[in-house]
Amino acid sequence: MPVATARTVSLDGAVGHLVTIQADVSPGQVRVDLVGRVDQALGEARDRVRMAIINSELDWPATKRVTVLLSPADLHKRGTHHDLGIALAVLAAEGSIAPELLAHCLFVGELTLDGSLRSVRGVLPMVLTAREHGITTVVVPEPQAEEAMMVPGTTVFGVRSLAQAIAVLSGQPLPEAPPVVRSAGANLLHWRGSSRHEDVDLADVLGMDDARYALEVAAAGGHHLMLSGPKGAGKTTLAERIPTILPDLAPEESLELTAIHSLAGVLDPGAGMIVRPPYSAPHHDASKTSIVGGGSGQVRPGELSRTHAGVLLLDEFPLFRRDVIEALREPLENGEITVARAEELVTLPARTILVVAANPCPCGEHRPDVGKDTCRCKPVALREYRSRLTGPVADRIDITRHVQPLSPHQRVDRFAAREDSATVRARVEAARARQAERYADTGWRLNAHATGVALRDRWPLTASATRTLDEHVVKGALTNRGAVRVHRLAWTVHDLDPSSTGAPGPAALDVALRLRQGRPLLDSTVRGRACSA
Repeated sequence: MPVATARTVSLDGAVGHLVTIQADVSPGQVRVDLVGRVDQALGEARDRVRMAIINSELDWPATKRVTVLLSPADLHKRGTHHDLGIALAVLAAEGSIAPELLAHCLFVGELTLDGSLRSVRGVLPMVLTAREHGITTVVVPEPQAEEAMMVPGTTVFGVRSLAQAIAVLSGQPLPEAPPVVRSAGANLLHWRGSSRHEDVDLADVLGMDDARYALEVAAAGGHHLMLSGPKGAGKTTLAERIPTILPDLAPEESLELTAIHSLAGVLDPGAGMIVRPPYSAPHHDASKTSIVGGGSGQVRPGELSRTHAGVLLLDEFPLFRRDVIEALREPLENGEITVARAEELVTLPARTILVVAANPCPCGEHRPDVGKDTCRCKPVALREYRSRLTGPVADRIDITRHVQPLSPHQRVDRFAAREDSATVRARVEAARARQAERYADTGWRLNAHATGVALRDRWPLTASATRTLDEHVVKGALTNRGAVRVHRLAWTVHDLDPSSTGAPGPAALDVALRLRQGRPLLDSTVRGRACSA
């Protein structure tokens, strides 16, 4: 009997590897061998595939030896989505279907004992991997046909069972309802976010010009932001409105984020591609796994990855567990998170805008600025609380703003000018367009992504601004990491000024230093945003 071949994909996080399934049916001791570093769930495919074939009234080689190899053999393979490819390869090796029918196709789906197909996680990144290898025809469970069709240039067969998959491949009458067969790329619905964030606008925020400008800089350059201040000052209100001033995702960002949500099992295929930046605000008792990713078995993306290219708010930041806070170091520095397991090392993208918000103390009543401090916190609790706002994680946050409650006259000033989100978003889009042009020959999109070496060599500040920045490092006012982040901020401030030319100078650097160090901004900066002087 000839060896029959089918293809599927194995996932390591959001990265797919093409897997070749080879089946051999030959005389010998009656047994089924499944080789190629498979996990327990995949190892149980022997029984699932055998019963699915028998109960589909197809021929199972009951008197022969069946050997199935999943290659490359050194790649650890996991998941039940290999079932459909294994079953078709065995049937082709037995002679029940022509082996050539399996060529140039990708097969994804978990089989039940009656031969039906079940949906699996990660269909979108699997189809993306297939396209990268020149495979443009895929067979997936019917409910996930819409998800697979998000990949342009791909023909998708959505089937409900093994018998239906064979009928589609061989051109025979379909035993059940006809499958979904459609070319990708047409009439995709657009995900616009939850109604909660459709209803908010930056115009809702009274006063706070200083903090509003900080939000604009963070959105334009992709910078991380810390908001501190007494309870009720408006920290959460500000953070919730950052997504409203972010532009729609670029096509590559949209596809990348949608693939992550598919891998996490939270994608609604009927909603189409994710085109708006995501937003999430997990509770402070969230586990490390839920924030950075992980879990038993196949690694699932955490909130850092699920908000890739969007905004992640960690409200009441000092109340998060210590291991969660320490786990933020890598993604804040590199824009990705690596999760290690015994036989698995998965790297997931995590270029989110991280916003951390904190009260001045656990009770939120510490108000020495108003001359009446009603804080009830014990000194030990206060030291522990504040220790989480300093150190290596805080050094990786670009912008620090202290938010003060509105004064009585600000609350009732109905004639105060308040820009809406659309106006600010237009400036953010213009600044991002300048960055896209600057980094066109790199893999970066925003100033926050550029490395310190590249900034120094290719995009330095003016000579006088560089001397000032170096002086801050020599005097210990900034760490080397902090200096790089100020350099990035200076470019973003520069990009937000439409009249600016050349490299950022002392004025842009001064604004960047104030944003970094939490010092108040100059009135002219907040009102006119002219920092090119």
